[in-house]
Amino acid sequence: MTDRPALTTARIAALLERTPRSSFVGGGFLGGTPSLEVIDPATGRALTQVVDADATTIGLQALDAAHTAQADWAATTPRERSEILRRAYELCHERADDLAALMTLEMGKPLAESYGEVTYGAEFLRWFSEEAVRLPGRFRHAPAAVEAIVTVARPVGPSLLITPWNFPLSMGTRKIAPALAAGCTVVLKPAQKTPLTSLALMAILAEAGVPDGVVNCVVTSDSKGLSSTLMVDPRLRKVSFTGSTGVGRTLIAQSAEHVLKTSMELGGNAPFLVLPSADIEVAVDAAMLAKFRNNGEACTAANRFYVHSAVAEEFTRRLVERTEQLVLGPGAEPGTTLGPLIDEDAVAKVEELAADAIERGARVLTGGGRPEGDGFYHRATVLTDVPQDARVHREEIFGPLAPLTILDNIDEMVAAANDTEFGLMAYVAGEDLREITEVTARLESGIVAVNLGVASDPSAPFGGVKESGLGREGSHEGIAEFLETTYVRMPL
Repeated sequence: MTDRPALTTARIAALLERTPRSSFVGGGFLGGTPSLEVIDPATGRALTQVVDADATTIGLQALDAAHTAQADWAATTPRERSEILRRAYELCHERADDLAALMTLEMGKPLAESYGEVTYGAEFLRWFSEEAVRLPGRFRHAPAAVEAIVTVARPVGPSLLITPWNFPLSMGTRKIAPALAAGCTVVLKPAQKTPLTSLALMAILAEAGVPDGVVNCVVTSDSKGLSSTLMVDPRLRKVSFTGSTGVGRTLIAQSAEHVLKTSMELGGNAPFLVLPSADIEVAVDAAMLAKFRNNGEACTAANRFYVHSAVAEEFTRRLVERTEQLVLGPGAEPGTTLGPLIDEDAVAKVEELAADAIERGARVLTGGGRPEGDGFYHRATVLTDVPQDARVHREEIFGPLAPLTILDNIDEMVAAANDTEFGLMAYVAGEDLREITEVTARLESGIVAVNLGVASDPSAPFGGVKESGLGREGSHEGIAEFLETTYVRMPL
């Protein structure tokens, strides 16, 4: 689009002025004195401040509101819930300029990608507006009696939704939309690094007609205090979390006290397999998206590349050429295709993993290290001859580092791909259908993309196996995560 407004200093100031900066509870923003800084990754300096809510006091206030609103919200007709979600979808598109700008400012991704996230995030609202009127249920005769078996899907109840910083809009809509469609009220805990987009979403949902107390948002630096407070309260019936496997383990343990229904979308370590039958241009197109989209800060990002020796030379050459074409800079600047990472720790982690691989024998083909100047930047980097004992094969990079390991046969590639406790995403590049079918059948992953660099879709089930999580988001499965099945038996 050519008519997207530039992110000038004046526009940024006006946008921040009208963006809410405090928790949203019971249908209103609570106000207070802002003290929690939101850092602009492009400069390393404070963008603005938001009110840092007391996790216990405001958390319980939010749960009170959700609990109070639960019965009435569950009693609304599916059509009413559907129309509210549809209106929220439309409002997201109407406010696309503001939402995209906020994401770029607080998270750092290129503005074009932020607009893409507005489209993707809004689509969850539309998809689940359609699912709301298709809740499952059935009737049948009991096989051995003159009785009926009726099954009814009912909302699980008040739900705690904990979202990460890397996709500030879509991680919220991916959880809120199915919860509301199912008839559940929610307390959203956005990442403290990127609260502005979530607060803007609260205003959109309120304008769309979501009743007071149905959606609440607590902005706090005390994530542990909030989850601990709410998860011991028997009124909470569901927790949905996207984030690290370590935190997920803790939440699963805490959920045991009241046997909470849980959804966990946890860490990833996605392998990218370039098979001997690969079309190199197709494979490189997919690799660039899989590795560098969202600055490499995605749980689905390609973390390690296993390239068959038959195509290694050509694939490596083209990947390096394409990587060198990326434009590193502030996400708000036109032409930027790779923005800053979220903070200093993120840059240090990429440097550390690259240094470990180089120390073990890997070679730098392009990039490496951070440029001079302000902000949290790391150059797009390609390593080759990365040994399989390097940390990049075990740890999530979350940055623009592409480590290549050359292997001589497909069995080795599959074994290396599966040699991890994670199993969220995998990528396969190849043109031989039998070869692709055999490989995808053997990969231990909840999602597999073939000749594509992006697989996420609101109409498809998103989630992993092994220690990458529990449950699925999106598709029909996404709403099922917020429903319980009641079985009623009665005489005919």
